[in-house]
Amino acid sequence: MTTPYWVAGRPRTGTDVLEVRSPYDGALAGRTTTATLEDVEAAVAGAAGARAACAATPAHVRAAALDHVSRRLAERAEEVAALITAESGKPLKWARLEVARAVSTFRWGAEEARRWSGTLQRLDTDPAATGRMALVRRAPRGPVLGIAPFNFPLNLVAHKVAPAIAVGAPIVLKPAPATPMTALLLGEILAETDLPAGCWSVLPLSNDVAAQLVRDPRLPVVSFTGSVPVGWSIRESAPRKHVTLELGGNAAVVVGPDQGDEGSLAWAASRIATFAMYQAGQSCISVQRVFIHRDVAEALTERVVEAVQKLVTGDPTDDATDVGPLIDEQAACRVESWVEEAVVAGGRVLTGGTRDGAAYAPTVLTDVPAEAKVSCEEVFGPVVVLDPVDSVDEAFTRVNDSRFGLQAGVFTRDLQLAFRAARELEVGGVVIGDVPSFRADQMPYGGVKDSGTGREGVCAAMEDLTEERVLVLTGVDV
Repeated sequence: MTTPYWVAGRPRTGTDVLEVRSPYDGALAGRTTTATLEDVEAAVAGAAGARAACAATPAHVRAAALDHVSRRLAERAEEVAALITAESGKPLKWARLEVARAVSTFRWGAEEARRWSGTLQRLDTDPAATGRMALVRRAPRGPVLGIAPFNFPLNLVAHKVAPAIAVGAPIVLKPAPATPMTALLLGEILAETDLPAGCWSVLPLSNDVAAQLVRDPRLPVVSFTGSVPVGWSIRESAPRKHVTLELGGNAAVVVGPDQGDEGSLAWAASRIATFAMYQAGQSCISVQRVFIHRDVAEALTERVVEAVQKLVTGDPTDDATDVGPLIDEQAACRVESWVEEAVVAGGRVLTGGTRDGAAYAPTVLTDVPAEAKVSCEEVFGPVVVLDPVDSVDEAFTRVNDSRFGLQAGVFTRDLQLAFRAARELEVGGVVIGDVPSFRADQMPYGGVKDSGTGREGVCAAMEDLTEERVLVLTGVDV
């Protein structure tokens, strides 16, 4: 069966067949077609034509549509999770969690759509404005081009679609070429709603066609999640557009000197091991760099290695599997070469360090030079680097010595240190008592420096997709 793509809310099929296969064993995950140029034009024209209708759609209609998507995803959760696993190689346990998060993301979208109102501002605080009042509301900037990555083929799509629908902005969605099937299933659910024609499209596209859409003036907003070079090239190629970028990171953890008791060590080791390796490390906030105060470094290192060695690797469809393959063998080969480079430079492999096709064994390194790629670039693989440090000052300096700044985690019970971390660490978010991989889908999420610009999290993204408009009322007795 060939799964259709979606043009202005209607199913269409092209001629160029796209087969999507599992990175684990090459099994067919699904078959669709690349959108034709005619259908791409129809989708963009439909979005531009629906701009006014979408913005004027009553809040209850938008909220009902988002509630419907949330409910249907929950009803079809096992089917959707199986599809995520089939096309991405993500272990089923993590795919189920992704579906649950998407259910919440669309629910948050529905709730925010109902709350999305203006604010009244009295202007008679100045004598010249006596009798005047301002109503400040936010209006959509216009149709959105949403470009999603492969690592969360449902929930990162949800973070494009839900905020756009919530504010009444049409969206043309381009899923990742490696994982389009889940987004197309989402299109099937969206087609069950009463949203205006042209409000949404889901188009499997080649990157060169996507580049043309980035420049298309009918899509004044671009929301991109993906690699750093591509993200900033989008920004440079569309300087007059509103561009939001959720890019890469090399997320750091700081373990304070007060973490030496057995309970603290066990918790930190478990969280570091799990979230350095989950999704085969293919998350922008996977734990990559760990700076451990020397007072607890030996004990924690031993426990992290033990915890990593207990992780189950293999068939992602097995409920017991913790770590599956990378998205393809090329990605695994790149990780392998980076680890080899680190070892040649003096790094030591404490566990892992081997590749089997698209799978790379969960790997713990130490004594790695700061200039090695596994330390200063984004590995996007199941590799973590452990570094003892002599002080928290040194740890914070090392965290900030990076061109990335997405999130960081600090294991400590010291309240003053927690607030200091929030002040001094150059990242978009600091998580105290846990790893930087924690993300609540309703909170603002995004980075600084090369990690991007703008914020996701449903309400934050809604603000990013809109701009303030002011209505001044005259002759009003306040």
